[in-house]
Amino acid sequence: MLRAYRWVLATFPFFVFVIASSGDRSSTFQNCVSACYGDHCHPHMMLPLTLRLTRWTCTDDCKYQCMHMLTDIAIRGSSTIHQYYGKWPFWRLFGVQEPASVAFSLWNMYYHIQGWRQLRNRVPSDHPMRSYYLTWAIVSINAWFWSAVFHTRDLPNTEKLDYFSAALVILYALYHTVLRLFNQYPTRSWEDGRIQRTPIHLLWSSICTIAYLSHVTYLSILPRFDYTYNMAFNLTVGFTHNLLWLLYSLPASLPLIRRFPSKSKKYRPSCASKAAVFVALTTAATTLELFDFPPWGRIIDAHALWHLSTAPLAKLWYDFLIKDSLDDGWRESKR
Repeated sequence: MLRAYRWVLATFPFFVFVIASSGDRSSTFQNCVSACYGDHCHPHMMLPLTLRLTRWTCTDDCKYQCMHMLTDIAIRGSSTIHQYYGKWPFWRLFGVQEPASVAFSLWNMYYHIQGWRQLRNRVPSDHPMRSYYLTWAIVSINAWFWSAVFHTRDLPNTEKLDYFSAALVILYALYHTVLRLFNQYPTRSWEDGRIQRTPIHLLWSSICTIAYLSHVTYLSILPRFDYTYNMAFNLTVGFTHNLLWLLYSLPASLPLIRRFPSKSKKYRPSCASKAAVFVALTTAATTLELFDFPPWGRIIDAHALWHLSTAPLAKLWYDFLIKDSLDDGWRESKR
């Protein structure tokens, strides 16, 4: 679920900055870009290979150069550092727009790869939730890959791939959470060994599939990306996911859900509190997004620090999923 938070809180400030980026709207910046274009962007001009590989154009490079020139002036004069096209001024590295966020996205992806391996090796092959957890890990790996691509170059297509991949992580996390906590996962028949799925399982699967396809279709057909709707979608799904795991972690004296069909509601796994700890730590990490500030050294901003903080939490979550999967409560419920 870690990936969910990136778009839950990060989408809102992005939406605001896209609407009102003072830097790129200033006449000084626009005049600088126009002058740069006239002086350098001729038919025979060729950018360095690293910029061409990362799809920079001459106009993009002019915007980059003017942005940093004006930022240099602002720093020397101790005046306000502005954002440009919804982003702070970052030093690029080999064509990469936000090197720190790219590195930390790849670090998150590494932890999810490790988590996938641990799930595959430690969760029994006949466990009813094994395939769902493995799928969620793969979906998360995919999402962090596209996060790295998006922070490498913020383009319309990379932005959509980033957001759509994130939405899939959030929604799939809620999907398998409902199956797990309400015991709607497929089971194997004692009589003929066939996999059985309840009508609720089939209905919930259909609802989530339609919801995701509708979400992607709506955002794809609009002339402009609807950041407000995207934020609302992520907030709603992410909040519901967290609420359900908080219910799971409640003490035995407040049994609101039956964690295992063969156990009473008062049966509480020893690892249950880890779910609440994870939700609390992840929520605390996302507060970094609320303290937006110009990047330190034009390299690391609050968003990059958020990526840095979520990577270790991925290991905590996979450890919890594995411990929950190995709990004694499954011994009688699996069949």
